[in-house]
Amino acid sequence: MYNFEFKQPKTVSEALSALVNDEAQLLGGGQTLIPTMKQRLASPSTLVSLTAIEEMKGICLNDDGSISIGGGTTHADVAANSNIFSGLITLAKNIGDAAVRNRGTIGGSLANNDPAACYPAAALSTGAVIITNNREISADDFFRGMFETALEEGEIILSVRFPVPSLSSYQKFIQPASRFAIVGVFLSNFENEIRIAITGAAEEGVYRWREAEVALNANFSEGSLNDLLVEPEGMIGDIHASSEYRAHLVKVMTKRAVKNAS
Repeated sequence: MYNFEFKQPKTVSEALSALVNDEAQLLGGGQTLIPTMKQRLASPSTLVSLTAIEEMKGICLNDDGSISIGGGTTHADVAANSNIFSGLITLAKNIGDAAVRNRGTIGGSLANNDPAACYPAAALSTGAVIITNNREISADDFFRGMFETALEEGEIILSVRFPVPSLSSYQKFIQPASRFAIVGVFLSNFENEIRIAITGAAEEGVYRWREAEVALNANFSEGSLNDLLVEPEGMIGDIHASSEYRAHLVKVMTKRAVKNAS
């Protein structure tokens, strides 16, 4: 590790002021950024930690039935909250290990948009709204490709508002060392719409599998997916799984999501 300045503001306004330095970078739980810095893949001169900003933490039920989760809320806090729908609880419980879950935050996960991260699938599947210090961004507009989002310079994810599906399920084929998703499927079943989001599989990052959505909206059963074909083109191929295997897993894990939706 190299020398850098560390700042820990207590409010969002203080954090924004600390970002005036062009080489400053926000730090959530640090589960991605710190290893990246150790490998010299990133070298910010200043880290602005968000961990002491209490206004960015917490979970609440809104009047319209949706759930808002502060950007600084840890995975462990999401997993332990009984007011959250089942798919999101399952997702949070299976991120990393206990140390990661107690440090990593939902805002950090969404802002980083790792192609194998879990929360982007939950946000995209539910049609969540990402709320920053400047605006509200629909999940359909937020994710722009591998490690890319709609966030602009100086934007901080303050909270995420999740519509609550009547049924949900998250199924993850886990890479055993990192516990990232080789393929993860989040299913959200609303009254008039079923949405499926896939993470871990595609070179462009999280995406909606719209052919599966059409099939499941017509007939919510595992069998409705039998004739669908997932092409390996555009899928990630690495030492953990080939592009062909990931394409196969997309269909397998989606069927499991349908079977286990609750």
